[in-house]
Amino acid sequence: MKHVVMGCLMLWSLATHAGTEVQRDVDHLLTFIETSDCTFLRNGREYDAQEAREHIQKKYNYAKDAIETTEQFIEYTATRSHLSGQSYRVNCAGQEQVSSEWLGAELQRYRDQQTAGNPVSITTQ
Repeated sequence: MKHVVMGCLMLWSLATHAGTEVQRDVDHLLTFIETSDCTFLRNGREYDAQEAREHIQKKYNYAKDAIETTEQFIEYTATRSHLSGQSYRVNCAGQEQVSSEWLGAELQRYRDQQTAGNPVSITTQ
């Protein structure tokens, strides 16, 4: 019985740690979106960074319980419109790209800095 309890505690600890990491990553990406100088294209309309962050935050709040990884956060909230199916795009300094690629690249940069023990700063591309 003691081993079962210890095993459950270890699994809970791992899940809590993973949840904390995902929340940290999501918070970083939301701040990255909000502080960017980019224009977001959603369903044929343009939105500024603040509006984009608010929209993605609302989608995250709705889907939060189903999201277990940061990659799922990007896929479920920042990739495409669930109404139209159209991909979200982002235009930064005249360079347009799919939002999921833009956020995926930032997530990789952020994780690389975390692994290297370097302070993380927000930069937009």
